[in-house]
Amino acid sequence: MTTVSQAVAKPSGQSVVAQLSLLDRFLPLWIFITMAIGVGIGAVAPGIKDMFNALSIGTVSAPIALGLLWMMYPVLAKVRYEELGRITQAGRQFSVSLALNWLIGPAVMFALAWLFLPNDPGFRTGLIIVGLARCIAMVLIWNMLAGGDNEYCAVLVALNSVFQIVMYSPLAYFYLKVVPEWLGLPGTIVHITMWDIAKSVLIFLGIPLAAGIITRFYFLRRRGREWYETQLMPRLGPTALIGLLFTIVVMFAMQGDRILAQPLDVLRVAIPLVAYFVLMFFVSFGLSALLRFKYEMAATQSFTAASNNFELAIAVAVGTFTIASQEALATVIGPLIEVPVLIGLVYVALWMKRSWFQTPEPQPVMA
Repeated sequence: MTTVSQAVAKPSGQSVVAQLSLLDRFLPLWIFITMAIGVGIGAVAPGIKDMFNALSIGTVSAPIALGLLWMMYPVLAKVRYEELGRITQAGRQFSVSLALNWLIGPAVMFALAWLFLPNDPGFRTGLIIVGLARCIAMVLIWNMLAGGDNEYCAVLVALNSVFQIVMYSPLAYFYLKVVPEWLGLPGTIVHITMWDIAKSVLIFLGIPLAAGIITRFYFLRRRGREWYETQLMPRLGPTALIGLLFTIVVMFAMQGDRILAQPLDVLRVAIPLVAYFVLMFFVSFGLSALLRFKYEMAATQSFTAASNNFELAIAVAVGTFTIASQEALATVIGPLIEVPVLIGLVYVALWMKRSWFQTPEPQPVMA
């Protein structure tokens, strides 16, 4: 996932949770609160749907479009695109990461979505959309807390940011339309074209990506890296949370009546999400151990593969299926589940480091 707070250096003796910023530490709480506010607004003001629909541009209301664009922009301005030139220095590691993120991850989410939600095409499609949105920022925090390779992680984030522009639309069409037809799966009625998805990706990822790249290189040249990383980003980054929470409020305001009528929907979507995070984490760690990667590299591979870019998933679901859709609701449940699960996996990674990757201290030679 790609929340927006600034990672801090790891203080000695401080717990993993204590090292998170206030925004990140209580992100599930903020999401719960905004969900409740949205449901409450929808219950007391049922005409809110008509108001947002009246402000629509295509399938997305103008205020929501601005919120979606803003929540992506600060995150993408934080990405170190200048590090992409280092890809050739670790060819095998990057090949493994690309396979985990763009081959294995989407396939695993597709399988889990059909396994747990075979009769819920809307929620199932939302989960598949989540599986295709690879993490591009929050993984920097998980990786730092777990003692991974921060420089390598920054390069992977930049690589995934660029890859999403190229890969997201064809993979979404492939997993939503082509694969179900190949497998003869029932109930796959998704009235979308590749252009429907590509349009949402180009708008809600392409525009903030271009703005983020321009912002980064302009200020790096004019003010320098230290000012950019220590002054601008700590101020700009957290503002993306406003866009995310605003989007959640509106989504739940428009779906409040249905949510109150079917409160177990959140649980039904949460179960395959938890399974996905845990499975991708251990598959990645196992593959890294098999290839004899050092712990720092293994941790970075695992957290990159197990995390997702929910801002992009929300934007694509809203832009393609409308804000009141089951697809959009499934994507907004994602960050609510990911934060506590990934914090738990940080502790697991640290335990694995001590148990599996620790080099034994040399024993004194007896005379």
